[in-house]
Amino acid sequence: MKTDWKTIGWRDACAALALLATSTIAPAWADDAAPDWSTATVRKLDPANGRVTLRHGPIANLDMPSMTMVFRATPEQLQGLKAGDAVRFRAERTDGAFRVLAIEPDGAGN
Repeated sequence: MKTDWKTIGWRDACAALALLATSTIAPAWADDAAPDWSTATVRKLDPANGRVTLRHGPIANLDMPSMTMVFRATPEQLQGLKAGDAVRFRAERTDGAFRVLAIEPDGAGN
């Protein structure tokens, strides 16, 4: 069957072009969906106030160098952790506060 390009119409052509364009850039969105894991040592836990102090390495998604600072975290995220533990974590900045998205023991140490 031969395609009659004159009858396709602008709407169909634009829809096809949009589909093609988004299908090639979708993987870039997936890469930015979750921050990279960073490593740290737990310095202090304050589950009652939803805080953890971490001495961390660079945090790429926050463009932050190594330092010691306080992050917000839920008491559930801090269960099983203690000062001195090596951890890996993901963090973001929302509403002016740095928050732990995920945190877990780092078997490799840091």
